[in-house]
Amino acid sequence: MITFDFPQYRKLANDKSFYKIVDERHFEEKQCIGKQVFSLEITAEQYPEIIRIKDMLACVDGFIESNEEEYDSVGGKIESVD
Repeated sequence: MITFDFPQYRKLANDKSFYKIVDERHFEEKQCIGKQVFSLEITAEQYPEIIRIKDMLACVDGFIESNEEEYDSVGGKIESVD
């Protein structure tokens, strides 16, 4: 089993969503829609959410590695979606 040092950073290959994976059950997402950037905090409580984090960490289904600098550079003004 692979162990990760957290946080880990991933993005979608289309550069529309960026992720900061805080641990195996929590991640933050910055989603670019037009000129706006929306920020989401997700807690994985159901099986599909848990699998999504595993997929992000494994870089499958369109997820690729990113870094803290790229994640932090996304969007000047962040709008939170609850």
